[in-house]
Amino acid sequence: MLNRIVVVGAAAAGLTAVETLRAKGYEGELTLVGDERHPPYDRPPLSKELLAESWEPPSTWLRKEDALAAVDVDLRLGCRATGLDQAARTITLSNGERLPYDAAVIATGLRPRRLPCGGGLEGVHVLRSLDDAVRLREALLAKPEVAVIGAGFLGAEVAATARGAGLDVTLIDTNDQPLARQVGAEIGGLVADLHRDNGVRLVLGADVVGMARAGTRVRGVMLADGSVVRADLVVVAIGSVPAVDWLADSGLPLGDGVLCDAYCRAAPGVWAAGDVANWPHPMVAGARVRLEQRTNAAQQAMAVAANLLAGEAGAKPYTPVPFGWTHQFGEKIQTVGWCPPDARTEIVSGSTEDREFVAAYHRDGVLVGGMGWNSARGLRQCRQLLGRPSSELATAAAGI
Repeated sequence: MLNRIVVVGAAAAGLTAVETLRAKGYEGELTLVGDERHPPYDRPPLSKELLAESWEPPSTWLRKEDALAAVDVDLRLGCRATGLDQAARTITLSNGERLPYDAAVIATGLRPRRLPCGGGLEGVHVLRSLDDAVRLREALLAKPEVAVIGAGFLGAEVAATARGAGLDVTLIDTNDQPLARQVGAEIGGLVADLHRDNGVRLVLGADVVGMARAGTRVRGVMLADGSVVRADLVVVAIGSVPAVDWLADSGLPLGDGVLCDAYCRAAPGVWAAGDVANWPHPMVAGARVRLEQRTNAAQQAMAVAANLLAGEAGAKPYTPVPFGWTHQFGEKIQTVGWCPPDARTEIVSGSTEDREFVAAYHRDGVLVGGMGWNSARGLRQCRQLLGRPSSELATAAAGI
């Protein structure tokens, strides 16, 4: 019997999980634990609309107060989970309280990676939380010289937003192109052109070895070749790691996240959803995947809620088609499936010069992913062919 369900993590995945449980008829006790004091909010706008001051913090909230109250959930905000005991079926909180559960959903997301240098220096920022974004936004008002370390989605978005505010911006990465890990070198080169065209200085293929400082304040980024990128403000955007430290003594299978089965179940009575969940996916021959995508956070949470209530007999494997996006300098770049750096990239419609096109990603003669640059319609048509032989794309390309 399920009388007490505890969801740990009060962002998009956690909120969707509790809402789906109620929508599917669950009437028992329901608790949502979040380590931040804010109500559940959306993260993608933090590096764009909020940072650009076109949104205020309440605009990021996923639900208003009355909508949250209607879910009938015991909302524990500003309270961190510190442990999970499978045998006792309890979750310990930072205030010492132990919450009993019949089923638990782990949706604790990510924590940002940090460099071994620069810790404690004024002017060095990361961007993961709403508070991080507010602090960074306030710091940008002083019109500093900005260096962004890491040219993935987050770093490139922060660089674009800061440059859009008229600031001097340098984007630094160890790879030869921005977004190389996300969309490959060929498309990454086009992203590099976009940033250069808009006045961002790119320092690529560079290793950061330290921070230049004046007293307690950062004054630049030191590179392995001996050069220094001047900066009064540094944003470290070198990726994130799953927030599973609190589960170290739980006995749950941990690795790159919480290791789940095909149904997103990690252990009897314990499930995981969102950025922290790692599970086998049939689209990649059963290899394990972990998706850091906003759409997956909601979709996986809905799947977990359904499987949790259905029991073993009614549970269904979770097999989503990955979908992600980024907005930079007014350009909309979207991806479906997998776009690995080692895949063969083919422009199947549109024009790279016009910055409106669809790129297909092929591996071992199979279409594994697609990328649409200002081309949502073409990307939807490409998505329909994912997993099919690459030869079939040539026939269909005329309609993309």
